[in-house]
Amino acid sequence: MEATAPIVHNRRVLVTALGITQILAWGSSYYLPAVLAAPIARDTGWSFTSVVAGLSCGLLLAGLVSPVTGRLIQRHGGRPVLAASSLLLAAAHSLLATATDYPLYLAAWLLMGLGMSSGLYDAGFATLGRLYGQSARGAITNLTLFGGFASTVCWPISAFLVEHGGWRTACLAYAAIHLAICLPLHLWIIPSPPAAAPAPVKDRSKEASATGRARARFILLASIQTLAALVASMLSVHLLTLLQLRGASLAAAVGLGALVGPSQVGARVAELLIGRNQHHPIWTMLTSVTLLAAGIWLLLTSQTFVALALILYGAGNGIHTIARGALPLVLFDPQQYAVLMGKLATPSLIVQAAAPSVGALLLGTGGANLVLATLALAATLNAGLCICLLASMRR
Repeated sequence: MEATAPIVHNRRVLVTALGITQILAWGSSYYLPAVLAAPIARDTGWSFTSVVAGLSCGLLLAGLVSPVTGRLIQRHGGRPVLAASSLLLAAAHSLLATATDYPLYLAAWLLMGLGMSSGLYDAGFATLGRLYGQSARGAITNLTLFGGFASTVCWPISAFLVEHGGWRTACLAYAAIHLAICLPLHLWIIPSPPAAAPAPVKDRSKEASATGRARARFILLASIQTLAALVASMLSVHLLTLLQLRGASLAAAVGLGALVGPSQVGARVAELLIGRNQHHPIWTMLTSVTLLAAGIWLLLTSQTFVALALILYGAGNGIHTIARGALPLVLFDPQQYAVLMGKLATPSLIVQAAAPSVGALLLGTGGANLVLATLALAATLNAGLCICLLASMRR
């Protein structure tokens, strides 16, 4: 009891500290090209597509090394891994600021990918799960509330830095931020994890059956998360283009797109309030994929209710982040949570890396309707997979 009391006592401080570092990590990596890609392309002469491809390379590497990240957090706790993410992101931004040729630019993004793997949601969720076990759900939900403001906070910061010092200065500023703010928070606030409980004696007659069920559930959950990542990644890149191709002006498309962010945060707040009743997170997952499917189908079939479609999509995407952090805690052994989160992240991050290019190909082939129809079918399949997962749990 004495070993865990400080962790419980500092839970709010820990979540706040992690929330701050999540905002800065997301805003300076995943959301960075939204502001810096155009200035980089103008300054270097590289094509805009080539500049954005750096993020895809980083996400691909992040997906490939995520299982290693999960195992490290399981073994050593989140403190050294998240601290390493601050150093990696600082090094990546320093290299990015000095990159004068394209191979060096891609190398910077590969470093960024290592930092994203060890510093974004999956690493944060794994850290909380390693500390609190099945009681980590509330902390995970609160962490997503912070993360939802990453673009809101960092896009203006990035724009200000670019306007007053250029994109290289912006990268150097983010390197300093990771060293001066994120690294100390990770080192000073994150406690050591509790000692792992001894493994229970296994009943060999039931072990094979239980392993088979767990494997099937893992495949279903990984598939659900991967399809959701496909939908979210493709829409996040191409949403404004899709809206304009369906008749909206640029100003109207930006205004409509702005509905997604508040809808995500609002749905997470609602989940936080409802989650106090401790409903099973499978219902959060089922609600999220249903809202995603409803929003995309409405976006495909109606030009009158576009705002409602984006609100539904944003709400579903918002609580999906909570569900993908909370559901593995109750489906699988919570003492292996960090390892599982690393494995679950791999296909999702690889799909996120490829989705923008796939979306561009679909746009060039069949326009907005082909993209939306593909996403609608993927979201519907996802709802079906979630129902299958629910059925397997009831069996």
